[in-house]
Amino acid sequence: MKISNFGYLLKEGLRDIFRHGFMSFAAVCVTVACLLIVGSFSCLVYNVNIMVEDLNKTSEILVYVDSELSEAEAKSIGTKINMIDNVLQSVFVSREEALEDFVADHQEEGEAFAGVEATDLRHRFVVTLEDNTLMEQTAQQVEEIPGVAKINAEYELAEGFTTLQRVLQIASVAVIAVLLVVSLLIISNTVKLAMYDRKDEIAIMKMVGATNGFIRLPFVVQGFALGMLGAAIAFGLEWLMYDALIKRLAEVDSLQLFPFVPFQTLLLPMVATFCAAGLFVGIVGSWTSIRKFLDV
Repeated sequence: MKISNFGYLLKEGLRDIFRHGFMSFAAVCVTVACLLIVGSFSCLVYNVNIMVEDLNKTSEILVYVDSELSEAEAKSIGTKINMIDNVLQSVFVSREEALEDFVADHQEEGEAFAGVEATDLRHRFVVTLEDNTLMEQTAQQVEEIPGVAKINAEYELAEGFTTLQRVLQIASVAVIAVLLVVSLLIISNTVKLAMYDRKDEIAIMKMVGATNGFIRLPFVVQGFALGMLGAAIAFGLEWLMYDALIKRLAEVDSLQLFPFVPFQTLLLPMVATFCAAGLFVGIVGSWTSIRKFLDV
């Protein structure tokens, strides 16, 4: 294709945007709205996943050692615990350290636990896992180690965190898929309107030998421009909204219970996501709407 022809087709594609200004405006607005929801939901899922992972790290297994074992014998069990595949680390806590923690946690009860001595407690290990979804299986393996008297593991808590992550992942995929389809339909209808307006011209071009690619390009340019314009506006609004949310959270969440990451951390993935979504809804939406008009 000649450069002059290519320039003409690009000009025609951009001109069609203004010929049907209201539909083009509607297509951009719907694309912006859909991408804003997709971007906001993606940011939320990303931050919640980080929070859940941090909470997962606090889900530990307490391994109580047989009270008849000496401290040296109890410590040797730690080597066997660390050899289990899913164990990230095990920290030994002696009877004396356990008593100090116990007294510190029950200061308000005062004299109620004054008679508790270190010999009343057991040596123990605080075990952190790599994958909390395998907590129950790992606990069973630890319990089989000679010298281990008892296991204390919060299976329900770990399963709750895992379920939350799965629900968020499924919901995010469903929401993103629905909104992308909506954007596709809107841009497709915008391009169809332009093609209805020029269907006689397209028929004449086909009869004089114009190729499908020559006819198709202006409409692909139109869809591409609408999709990318919507993506650019949505990205800018998403950045402003996210920063505003973080500032608001910093004012009301003094304990940092919901530590959202800065938008700069998400910058490259968000740019890639918005550009890909804009390209997809713009080009695919216009491409699929052209087919039947080329059958003359």
